[in-house]
This record gives sequence, structure tokens and C-alpha cells, in this order.
Amino acid sequence: MDENQIPTKLEYYDDMFKLESTATLLSSFLNEDNRYVLIVDSTVFHPQGGGQPSDKGSISNSQFKFIVEDVRLKDKIVYHYGHFESSKDENVEKGAKVLLNVDEDRRRLNSRLHSAGHLLDICVRNVGWNHLEPGKGYHFQDGPFVEYKGVVPQNELQSKKTELELEASNLISKGGKVSISIVPYDKASELCGGCLPDYIPKDSTPRIVQLGEFPGCPCGGTHIKDINEISTLKVSQIRIKKGFTKVFYNVQ
Repeated sequence: MDENQIPTKLEYYDDMFKLESTATLLSSFLNEDNRYVLIVDSTVFHPQGGGQPSDKGSISNSQFKFIVEDVRLKDKIVYHYGHFESSKDENVEKGAKVLLNVDEDRRRLNSRLHSAGHLLDICVRNVGWNHLEPGKGYHFQDGPFVEYKGVVPQNELQSKKTELELEASNLISKGGKVSISIVPYDKASELCGGCLPDYIPKDSTPRIVQLGEFPGCPCGGTHIKDINEISTLKVSQIRIKKGFTKVFYNVQ
């Protein structure tokens, strides 16, 4: 097998708080849009996906420094896109040992936004919108939201917006551990309240994220350690369109 096809070990998957690691450089090349790409055997960088933007940071050793601007996962391989600090560093040695460093501030904000999206799901149920089914989440800094299947009465929107913020504030002040479990399907289903989405294969070992004692959900993203690290969750607007309710939020 070509070594470029060896699946990248996802170190953040097991340890979301690890921001530095060492790895072996497998490949370096210039892609079609004139961005350099580095592939390593294992990475602490979270690639864009699951509604969460990618990490940024650097990959380096004594011979070069590569600025990571974007990270993507395709066919189980993680691609680190960016540029070399110096053009003389572009011919890097395959097989070299490298140091990976993730931008801590960006990771923390991304994690707070992602955890806040999960907290919003809990708040939506707690304020009486139990019929809304969580769907697409967008946990980027430019207008994060969670989209739910189902609609709510227009005359409830303003009062429920306030209720959601109050419930979020209550849960944040109480706090609660954010836990990750990679477990067999049946146990994962139990952690998620008795069922899993149809897209989760029954022979898999899903990664489940839980906030406090609330039911969890399958998730491959990064999160904070405790609910109270969200600090403040504000609901900016609620939109209803074509059978879906979209709740926009932010953290402060």
C-alpha cells in the first residue's frame, strides 16, 4: 500500500485537550490551487467537519516551519494546508520527525461554540420544544446555529428566545463535566437516551459526547471540559422556513 493511503491517527479524537504532538512526515506537495499540503502519520489538528471549522497552527522541526491554515479529512487521511515560512524550506525530507502545534485560542473558541450548540439542544427540549429534532449544526464564528426539523408557532419566538437564554444561563452556572465515550453501538445508544441516528452503523463503536448527566449524541468534534466554560450563550434569532427551525446563537 502507498504510504499516503495509511489512515491518519486522529489524536484529538481520544484527547481533545492535547495541543502539541510529534509525528512522522509522510508527504509534502503543492496541490492544484498552489497551496502546500503536508501529510503526517498522526495529528492533533481537528479537520473541518461536523459543523466545526478546522484548527490552525504549525508543523515544524529544526529544518523548517510550516504554517497550517486549513485542515481537511478525506478517505481517512488528514491534509494540512498552508505555507512554509521560508521558500527555502519547501523541499522537506520525507520521513522526518516533526512537531505539531495547534493554535490554543482558536481551538478553545471552536470548542466553546461546539459545546454551546450541544447545550442549545438540551435547552430546546427543556423549554418545551420536545418535538424539534436536531439536525445540521454550524459552529463557526460567523453566525453559529443549530437547525431543527419541525416548526414552532411564530407567536412563541420572542418568549422562547428569552427562555432559551435563561435555561442556558442556569445550566452554565450549575456546570457539569463534558465527557467523551467511544463505546459499542448498544452502549452508545443507551448513552444517547435509547436510540442513535440511522447513519450510525450498528457494527460501529460511536464516539458519544455528553454534557453533564444529559443524554449524549454522536460527535467527532472537540469540546470544553465543563459546561461552565461556555460562559454565556446568547440566542440572536430564530428563523422558521420550509419545515425547519433554525436557532442562531453565540458565546461571550
